[in-house]
Amino acid sequence: MTFWRWLAAALLICPSLASAASREIVELQRDVAQLQEQVRTLQRGQDEKLAAIQVLVQQAVDAANRANTSVALLQSNMQQSIKDQQKSVVDPVVGVGTKLDQMTTDVQALRESVADISSQMGKLQQQVIDIGNAVRSTQSPAAPPPGNSSGPGNSPGSAGSIPPVPAETLYQNAMRDRSGGKDDLALQEFSDYLKYYGNTDLAPNAQFYVAELHLKQNNLDQALQEFDMVLEKYPDNNKTPDALYMKGATLVKMGKRTQGKVEFCELAKRFPANDLANRARAQVKSLGLTCGAATPTRTHKKT
Repeated sequence: MTFWRWLAAALLICPSLASAASREIVELQRDVAQLQEQVRTLQRGQDEKLAAIQVLVQQAVDAANRANTSVALLQSNMQQSIKDQQKSVVDPVVGVGTKLDQMTTDVQALRESVADISSQMGKLQQQVIDIGNAVRSTQSPAAPPPGNSSGPGNSPGSAGSIPPVPAETLYQNAMRDRSGGKDDLALQEFSDYLKYYGNTDLAPNAQFYVAELHLKQNNLDQALQEFDMVLEKYPDNNKTPDALYMKGATLVKMGKRTQGKVEFCELAKRFPANDLANRARAQVKSLGLTCGAATPTRTHKKT
């Protein structure tokens, strides 16, 4: 009896419990459905963003590829342009350089040819002088006896004096002995050259070397006279600057500093482009003097 009572009571209570559980389940299902919808929405958003990112990445890759292509094309164009410039500029310059080298070689060859011609002409001129001297010697009267050697016919350089050797040979022998340290022999040979060939083109050189050899032998007075001979007898020759400088040096060596300065200053004034001009100015400076406007004009008077 009691069992049946309890069963009846349960039957009365269960419908209410079942109804409450059903509501909770429905609410739970609704919440789950909403959650699923949110998840799907979030998933769609992420997919859309990922797709957009992929598009942007692809665009960036395409842009990089296009940039690389443009850079490669630009580099190729630059290299081609450089090659074209090299062909249009470097090659002609190389050609010009080659032509200049060829011209330099040709000019050098021409200069050597001119020098050879000048040397041959000088030898020919000297031979003509030698022949003229020989002809004059054969046409002149016989030389007086040794006792009358002071006569006018035997003065240095006169027609009555017979050259012992040709001028070129005598000059070369003197130069060779001078270079070989045979000062006395060279001095005699240069003196003989001046005696027999005192009017030739090489006479000023011979006169200068005579003075130089006397200076080397410390014959200062004689050296000074010989340097004056270069300046007086052969004015404005190729040895004039050397003679001025060496005369000034000789005067300084003799203790005549002021007179030496005059020679140095005249050298610097007359031949400013000559290499010896700078040395002359240095000598004046070392003497503690200057080449002023009031420097007296030098004379060729023998000292």
